[in-house]
Amino acid sequence: MPRIPVATALPDFPWDSLESAKAKAFAHPGGIVNLSVGTPVDAVAPIIQDALTSVAAVPGYPTTHGTEELRNAAVEALRRRYGISGIDPAAVLPAIGTKELIAWLPRLLGLGADDLVVIPELAYPTYEVGALLAGARVIRADGLNRLGPEGASLIFVNSPSNPTGKVLGLEHLRKVVDWARRRGAIVASDECYLGLTWEGEALSILDERVNDGDLTGLLAVHSLSKTSNLASYRAGFVTGDPALVAELLEVRKHAGMMVPLPIQSAMTAALSDDDHENEQRERYRRRREILLAAVRGAGFTVDNSEAGLYLWATRGEACRDTVEWFAERGILVAPGEFYGPGGGTHVRIALTASDERIAAAAERLV
Repeated sequence: MPRIPVATALPDFPWDSLESAKAKAFAHPGGIVNLSVGTPVDAVAPIIQDALTSVAAVPGYPTTHGTEELRNAAVEALRRRYGISGIDPAAVLPAIGTKELIAWLPRLLGLGADDLVVIPELAYPTYEVGALLAGARVIRADGLNRLGPEGASLIFVNSPSNPTGKVLGLEHLRKVVDWARRRGAIVASDECYLGLTWEGEALSILDERVNDGDLTGLLAVHSLSKTSNLASYRAGFVTGDPALVAELLEVRKHAGMMVPLPIQSAMTAALSDDDHENEQRERYRRRREILLAAVRGAGFTVDNSEAGLYLWATRGEACRDTVEWFAERGILVAPGEFYGPGGGTHVRIALTASDERIAAAAERLV
């Protein structure tokens, strides 16, 4: 039989479709303001850079499980920053960026054609990609009642949300955990934006108020790309149910999924220091205030967006028309349809640009 490339089962890479709008934005006399991708632009803190280079001469293989120092630092950071207690350092597993972890999680958990993966109705595209790589079925559902009598093997939760910035409340999260436990499903909570909440309170799936102190069947995914500016380092981790983390560890050891030792050292420094994270959060807060006022002043409605690195904006037209409107002003944004059929009249506007570029975008919108 002829070989079937894996890529044929996957959707087209969405950002490839923005080349025309990108070219139009580049042609603006003041240059492009690229707000389409949430990539950090601010420098990595010196304390993290120093930690990276401190082990640059070490020649041996790193451990898949990560150093003891890294795992302890992750546990302490979760306690200090989010009030999460009861995490066993042995149940912390570093990942080569959280996108990698999310993409391979269904396969690492042994899911296949007989399994159903639930993802949010508006979702980071990699949740669907991960299910497709495992050959599993996918359904978009924000309310689990939509599933009817059908069970699920894995439920992805994302709060604060990418792209909408929506924060799920305590009762919603409790219902997800209860539903999953009654049906033997695993809940994977993508919490990469937990440290960037602007309004209200965002809770981890590992918060005792959500799970009553029982981590069974629960995984939380955390990234250092956002408030520590470590996107180029590919630094994240997963924690939660010790049995599930141990299962992931065994598979990842066989597959050679090891975070390089210098990155582990940098992660340890980033997780041990809150000052740089607080400084970066305030940078984003200021940029958000400027951009939010300008987008609203240009006649857009901004929905949700109470947390995270994006504004979820609409003026009731097809999202591709809105992308073109922004591109004419030298601003590149992402069409909401990238994140699901329900995003067809919204665009996602990132806060991840320099102060100068954010100010330029605001001036053009006004």
